[in-house]
Amino acid sequence: MMSLSRVFTFMVLLFCSFQIHHATSSAAAAAYKQALTNSLLYFEGQRSGKLPSNQRVNWRGDSALKDGQDAGIDLVGGYYDAGDNLKLGFPLAFTITMLSWSTIEFNDQLSQQNELQNALRAIKWGTDYLIKAHTSPDVLYGEIGDPDSDHSCWQRPEDMTTPRTSYKLDDQHPGSDLAAETAAALAAASIVFQSVDTKYSSTMLLHATQLFDFANNHRGKYSDSIPPAREIYSSSGYQDELMWGAAWLYRATNMKKYLDYLGAVSDSGGVRTEFSWDDKYVGAHILAAKLVLDGKVNASGIWAQYKSQADEYICSCAQKSNHNVPKTPGGLFWFLPWNNNQYVATATFVMSVYSKYLSSLGSSLKCSGGDVTPDDLTSLVRFQVDYILGSNPKNMSYMVGYGSNFPQKIHHRGASIISIKKDPTPVACKDGFQEWFYKNAPNPNVLVGAVVSPDGSDNYEDSRNDFQRAEPATVTLAPLVGVLANLA
Repeated sequence: MMSLSRVFTFMVLLFCSFQIHHATSSAAAAAYKQALTNSLLYFEGQRSGKLPSNQRVNWRGDSALKDGQDAGIDLVGGYYDAGDNLKLGFPLAFTITMLSWSTIEFNDQLSQQNELQNALRAIKWGTDYLIKAHTSPDVLYGEIGDPDSDHSCWQRPEDMTTPRTSYKLDDQHPGSDLAAETAAALAAASIVFQSVDTKYSSTMLLHATQLFDFANNHRGKYSDSIPPAREIYSSSGYQDELMWGAAWLYRATNMKKYLDYLGAVSDSGGVRTEFSWDDKYVGAHILAAKLVLDGKVNASGIWAQYKSQADEYICSCAQKSNHNVPKTPGGLFWFLPWNNNQYVATATFVMSVYSKYLSSLGSSLKCSGGDVTPDDLTSLVRFQVDYILGSNPKNMSYMVGYGSNFPQKIHHRGASIISIKKDPTPVACKDGFQEWFYKNAPNPNVLVGAVVSPDGSDNYEDSRNDFQRAEPATVTLAPLVGVLANLA
């Protein structure tokens, strides 16, 4: 029989253990909350156009206020895609689709962390531009600026002098991938805004339905119609975007024609090895799998394929398949050398979403290497996020502005040149390289929330010249918003 003193000691130890666990989990939640706040701040640093009065990233100023003038239209606004001054419709639309999906799935969590309004603003800054860019049913402007001239200069967006050529798609110059991705973005965003601004939601849905028809009726790759796009965001095909667009339009409208489109697909894409701005199959598979899980379609034929392919991708991330996602020695998912964390972000996002779907059904994922529970998926996601935030062999946060040790010299024009608010003297095209790009000093402006990537050996050289690893992009942060909201 245990003595009273032993019982008391045991109870004290139990209480202390609970307190330590609670303190640890509270600290972790606070860390994720800070990272979430940062991730949404990042989008304000990427804004193009006339900045609003509630702009929080104060070192930025108005820029590219004449975009669209060469075509006689207003194409001011939107986002710069990464560290240059280009506005590129393909990654921009994917960014908005993923920001919207993040907000749809983790709306309550964003609201609890007081970040929902910031998420809505981030989405609307993009959708306002996408609506402007869709000037008639079969016309969509897909790029502003020329990669060659832009990349040959190192200037702040506020005083760039490079050509701002407007490139468009039309029925003679199709781009099913870009048009269908833009349809997906506007359809997903219409769901987000349904309960916030019904009129705006309806406007987006109208554009989305027209854009999907344009994509479907006039087949072709956008990078064949907009040749400069081949140099930067070249498309590998458009079947994935058509599936992805149809899946989002079905979720937004419940219209049978979009379900029929998905049901009639002859090639579902097979099991994929990445989910990215160029390859949307995984996203489409996950949305289709949800229809199976919810009992809205029969788990047979093409629908069984969709679900099986979604399951297999998640299993490969969970290291329970015959073809697991590789990892760095420090444990980070390793997909590709160029901005690897963009793929880590999408992988952890779909794992988070699938965990949510399975949890609501009290179900687990059946993988060839064993069962994976929703909690297992969340733990795996947490490990990847913790690595990005500093629990890695370099003890470095790969999110700028998070923690005490983060990259100081990211490849980003605006961040690397003194703010126009501090020194309005224009920086000429080539002068920026000599005065700022090659300067061996931290960037004068901190682009809070930007995420960069280590290499496959967990190394990172803090060099402005390393555009493969040190250039952050909007496509990385959009899914991370949802991941971080779920963890916070």
